[in-house]
Amino acid sequence: MESYLETTIDVYKQAAEKPDVGLCCTTTPIWALPGLTMPKIMQEMNYGCGSTVNPRDLVNNPTILYVGVGGGMELLQFSYFNRQKGGVVGIDIVDEMLAACKENMNEAKRLNDWFEKDFIDIRKGNALSLPVDDETIDVAAQNCLFNIFKAEDLKLALAEMYRVLKPRGKLVMSDPTCEQEMSDELRNDERLRALCLTGSITLKEYIKMITDVGFGTVEIRAKRAYRVLSPNHYPTDDLIYIESVEVCAIKDPMPADGPCVFTGKTAIYFGNDDCFDDNAGHILLQNQPLAICDKTAGALDNLGRNDIFISDSTWFYDGGGCC
Repeated sequence: MESYLETTIDVYKQAAEKPDVGLCCTTTPIWALPGLTMPKIMQEMNYGCGSTVNPRDLVNNPTILYVGVGGGMELLQFSYFNRQKGGVVGIDIVDEMLAACKENMNEAKRLNDWFEKDFIDIRKGNALSLPVDDETIDVAAQNCLFNIFKAEDLKLALAEMYRVLKPRGKLVMSDPTCEQEMSDELRNDERLRALCLTGSITLKEYIKMITDVGFGTVEIRAKRAYRVLSPNHYPTDDLIYIESVEVCAIKDPMPADGPCVFTGKTAIYFGNDDCFDDNAGHILLQNQPLAICDKTAGALDNLGRNDIFISDSTWFYDGGGCC
C-alpha cells in the first residue's frame, strides 16, 4: 500500500477513536424525515464535504452501497428508504472506524423504533477492490473520499464503482475540486491530502475520469465553497480556493458522440414558430426553458441561430434534461 494511503488510514483511525468535529468543513445536512432521529455521535463523526444521495434517488427499495462509513450517519439515512436485511452496504478499510460505526448503530436503534441493525451490512474492504459482486448495486455513494486518491488509484476506485452498479445504476459523489495550480509541496503532503485539501483536481479532469471508466451521463447537482489555502497557513504563494462539487454519474450506455454532461445549461427558443426541432431528439417549445447537456448546448450554438438563447452553466442540475 502506498504511504499516502497509510497516512489516510492513520488520520481516520484517530478520528474514529476521538471524534473530530472540525476534520471536514462539511455542508452535509441531516435529513429531516418523519421518525428519523440522528444520534449526536453520528453528527460529530460526519466527515464529508457536501451532500451525496438525494432522497429522490432512493425510491423502490434500492440496494445502496456507501464507501467510507464514517460514524454511520449516511448509512442510517439510507436505511430509512430500504428497510430490508442487507439493503444498505457500508465499506471501510479502517478497523477503528468500522468498530465505531457498528457501536453507533446501537444508539441509532435506541432512538429509532423502525430501525433494525441488520438493515445495514458493514464490511471491511478497500475502495480499490470492493468486496461486492458485479452489477448488484442500484445506488453507490461516497463523500469526500475519492479526492484523496492519486490519479491511478482514483481510476481504480471509479472503475470499481462502475463494476458493482447495475445498468442505469447511479454513482453519487461529493468531492472537493480546485481550478488553480498547486505546488508539488502541497500535492506531496500526505497529511494534507488525507485531510481532503490537496488532492483536489479540476472539475473538468474529475468529469473526464468519471466518463473514461464508462459512465454515459454525468449530472453536476451543486457546487459550493469549501476551503481556502492561504499563504499564512500553508506552503503557497497564492490564495487557493477549493470548492465542493456534488455529482451523479449514471451507468448509461455511452452515446456514440460521447457522454452527456449536465452542468446546468438551459436553452430557450424565442423564434416565430410554436417550437424548434433540431432533428436530433430535442424539441424546444416557444419561450419554454429546456435543461440541456453541454454537448447539446454546443450543437445548438453551432447552428448559428439568433432565436435560441443558451444560458451559462449554473452548476446546479435538477433533472428534466434533454437526454
